Amino acid sequence: MNTADILILGGGAAGFFTAINAAEANPGSRIIILERGKEVLTKVKVSGGGRCNVTHAEFDPKELTMHYPRGEKELLGPFHHFMTGDTIAWFAERGIALKTESDGRMFPESDSSQTIIDCFLSEADRLGISVLRNHSVKSIQKKSEAWLVVTTEGNFTAQKVVVATGSNTKMWKLLENLNHSIVAPVPSLFTFNIKDIRIDGLQGVATPAHISVLGEQHEIILESEGPLLITHWGMSGPAVLKLSAWGARLLAPMNYAFTIQVNWLAGLSFETTMEDLKSLKKSLNKKLVASHAQFELPKRLWQRLVETSGILEAHTWAEITGEQLTELARQLTLGTFEVNGKSTFKEEFVTAGGIDLKEVNFKTFESRLHEGLFFAGEVLNIDAITGGFNFQNAWTGGYIVARSL
Repeated sequence: MNTADILILGGGAAGFFTAINAAEANPGSRIIILERGKEVLTKVKVSGGGRCNVTHAEFDPKELTMHYPRGEKELLGPFHHFMTGDTIAWFAERGIALKTESDGRMFPESDSSQTIIDCFLSEADRLGISVLRNHSVKSIQKKSEAWLVVTTEGNFTAQKVVVATGSNTKMWKLLENLNHSIVAPVPSLFTFNIKDIRIDGLQGVATPAHISVLGEQHEIILESEGPLLITHWGMSGPAVLKLSAWGARLLAPMNYAFTIQVNWLAGLSFETTMEDLKSLKKSLNKKLVASHAQFELPKRLWQRLVETSGILEAHTWAEITGEQLTELARQLTLGTFEVNGKSTFKEEFVTAGGIDLKEVNFKTFESRLHEGLFFAGEVLNIDAITGGFNFQNAWTGGYIVARSL
């Protein structure tokens, strides 16, 4: 029987951050991390395309919570105790400087996730934290005053157990055996599969856009705005990813088959666009419509939408009819596309679902059902849009758990 003061299940971002902070807050404690796989910190390694998007440059707790479709209300208090500025300082104290990109995402200056992995491994080593790989948890039970955790490689007892296993359905089943409620998982942060002549061959084209998901009566049931990227399989970019995160529970029952409406001019209405096109028809009457992109649209996208509106390559502005002008305004602001399926965003996979948040005390991240059982990271029903927010949830939860132990 292996005995620990603190047993941490999961060798990922939340698990290591909890362990390191717990070791510093509780000197002399025996802390063990149990990881089911051969490798630890695998998600950290692939995050941000291998650069590790550590956090996001948003320094107001209330504003920061607005990036969490699930967990917004619960994280407000925790963010007042540990948030972005604290994350930056924590890594700086360990010799890792972070840099901010134009969209607010923060990465290590090395542009390598290995920097973060090496930091965690060396800190765990320095603090005497045991990291045991290939330990898949088979059961968790409360035995009198201690916890008994049975793995494929042995039995462990501990006064305190921290579950930081991410979106692991097997672990959720074990927590259900402890009477915790699990909100059924559905994918979040995914891209849209769309086959449509209007975007075929335009992969790599990106532009700000407003996207709406339409209901059966063509009413808007969900919308988002931001950069939209055309890909080989359809559409991606922040506008789509935000929509997928906020609509995770709405889009799953539709089996990811639904209609979206795209306004390629983001801030402009159909009526305003129509007036602008009429003005262009007068001022550019002798110029070819397709040759000069308008509204700051990428040229290839403009040409495709012009072509879709029935305007030929040889047509000048003076030659296009009122009907063609109306169709062009419609394609620019009200074009509909059929989504048929989803794809995982890069190597990052985020799940909406996990432990019901009502069963967790967010002052300590301790279970309301069982004393000495704590949670950190995505094992909870908390998830965020892309941009470093999911990691910030892991750091905040891990830090507060460490202080609570």
